[in-house]
Amino acid sequence: MQNPCVSELLLSSFTLIGLFIPVLGDGGFCSAPSILDQTDASSKPLYWKATNPTLSPSHLQDLPGFTRSVYKRDHALISPESHVFSPLPDWTNTLGAYLISPAMGSHFVMYLAKMQENSRSGLPPDDVERFVFVIQGIVTLTNSSGISDKLMVDSYAYLPPNFEHSLKCDGSATLAVFERRHAYLGNHITELIVGSTDEQPLIETPGEVFELRKLLPASMPYDFNIHIMDFQPGEFLNVKEVHYNQHGLLLLEGQGIYRLGDSWYPVQAGDAIWMAPFVPQWYGALGKTRTRYLLYKDVNRNPL
Repeated sequence: MQNPCVSELLLSSFTLIGLFIPVLGDGGFCSAPSILDQTDASSKPLYWKATNPTLSPSHLQDLPGFTRSVYKRDHALISPESHVFSPLPDWTNTLGAYLISPAMGSHFVMYLAKMQENSRSGLPPDDVERFVFVIQGIVTLTNSSGISDKLMVDSYAYLPPNFEHSLKCDGSATLAVFERRHAYLGNHITELIVGSTDEQPLIETPGEVFELRKLLPASMPYDFNIHIMDFQPGEFLNVKEVHYNQHGLLLLEGQGIYRLGDSWYPVQAGDAIWMAPFVPQWYGALGKTRTRYLLYKDVNRNPL
């Protein structure tokens, strides 16, 4: 049996949001156009939409003061039109936009770093670990021994706390950066990790249809992990999750509906989400292309 239209499956979600979806022609609800630019994505670099987002609905692009961003006690949606970039402390020729910070209630920060010509990173504070993921451009990671790695789009690096390093860019690059104060555990020591998404195997997800990759080891030294989650159009989480972990999420590709608490939000590439512990959460993918998002999750530590 052919699956029903995804839009019909999620119609109740749209009703709860209070969106007005125009009906075009005789196609009914399912004929509503995608909120994304219909430009052929095959000719664009990977994750180009995350760095060149489309403000939607399109008829509100020129409305002063419009934003889809929302901040509540247990979650936040930070959409691209409300990003505020300013020079990053201790970085050179780099602008940063903090999307998640302890001011929200998180125990970590997530920010975008836009490196420009001849730019260089600074070091995080003492005992703070760092994870960088390249969304656009190329950067060179060099450690205190002079060993260098070239990080391209879809590449990443985990930098242990108090690890001397620098990130350099000769042209331009955009990084997603996660930092948190490391929760030391006995004699467990973390190590430098450099990799790329396509090198990581798919993880089994019993009862679910999405694809999952973990970018860091699941072993005890690491107090957080970064997941890459892929949803094809029409796929969704079977389980409405409620758990003690915090999340920081950045949509790299696609669009859909995210439930956070009792609210339902249309989301698209470029959006960032913070989820506090125990907030109900659920996602359904819409549109004509896959959804891919980058997800921070604290692990391997007693919540006390």
